[in-house]
Amino acid sequence: MNNFSIYLPTKIKFGKGTINKLSKLVEGNYKKVLIHYGGGSIKKSGLYDEVVDELKKAGAQIYELGGVKPNPRLSLVREGIELVKKEGIDLILAVGGGSAIDSSKAIALGAVADVDVWDFYLGKERPKRALPVGVVLTYPATGSEASMGSVITNEEEGLKLSVNDDMIRPTFAIMDPTYTLTLPKDLTFAGISDILSHILERYFTNTPNVDLTDHLCEATMKSVIKNARILNENLDDYNARAEIMLAGTIAHNGILGLGREEDWASHNIGHQLSALYGTTHGVTLSIIFPAWMKYVYLDNLDRFNQFAINVFGISDAGSSKEIVALEGIKAYEEFLKEVGLPTSFEEANLPSDRLEEMAQKAVIKGKLGGLKKLDVEDIIKIYELAL
Repeated sequence: MNNFSIYLPTKIKFGKGTINKLSKLVEGNYKKVLIHYGGGSIKKSGLYDEVVDELKKAGAQIYELGGVKPNPRLSLVREGIELVKKEGIDLILAVGGGSAIDSSKAIALGAVADVDVWDFYLGKERPKRALPVGVVLTYPATGSEASMGSVITNEEEGLKLSVNDDMIRPTFAIMDPTYTLTLPKDLTFAGISDILSHILERYFTNTPNVDLTDHLCEATMKSVIKNARILNENLDDYNARAEIMLAGTIAHNGILGLGREEDWASHNIGHQLSALYGTTHGVTLSIIFPAWMKYVYLDNLDRFNQFAINVFGISDAGSSKEIVALEGIKAYEEFLKEVGLPTSFEEANLPSDRLEEMAQKAVIKGKLGGLKKLDVEDIIKIYELAL
């Protein structure tokens, strides 16, 4: 196990009706609040009015900026930065899923910086401070409600990049699973793909002697798969929704990666599909992760064996390690198909004529991966396996 440091400051209010905790979280702490959200769904559902009522109870001045899209755009982030600076806003409140949260984090960084916010995502500058971010979560997927990460798309350059820093972990998150009951099937399972991928990026490691986090990863994956199958039969199952929402946070708040080198190649490879084609993040991962597995499994056969046996119950009796590993990869791919997710470019109706361009963009900050270091040629081969 490697040495580690972890900081988990996010106060979580979880369960039915927890929106009524918002006023107490804001009162006396923040005077001017920006509500940052996507389209009109929070207004149609009545959640917007609930949020406004709570902020009024807290005596806060309210500002708003809607229009966040999946794969959140740099242009809207810059608009938010200008608004926050002009009005002296002291809390960014994301109401929505990962896109609203990541956009809020970017605004929180840029509003107190002397440099352009995109420089943080390019790695040219390191953040020094950020405004507080709060969350009312409506879509469990990215885990951004308690994570140190933010991913933004520069639509002019067709480039999707991330920042990771503890200072952008949200101050609080309100998580009511009832808000997820109206999510359609495709978004529900794209979110589940994202959650599983966050675990897999940590699970597939070369770091030895990490039994505790191995077992935590395996248990979380098994719970997600079990409850995904329940939702595949009944999208209205509150208890399954609650399990998935909690798993989304656990998958990406850092607990599952303690003491181990992480990978993150698949995320960076998938980001380029989103940047060019607007593909839903979880869908890019359902396409890329099985292809990445097929490309790298021989580099740590024992770990892929462990995955097959402990997560999918593949028997190793009378079979070679390679056969067991491949059966585990097949089982994961079949699960994704079972819940209606594409696992190839063809199934997602994506073109295949810009593989080299995407691979070059994926390594803009250097080679990818922890389990196996990947260069441009490796990434092209992974894209080809995913066609």
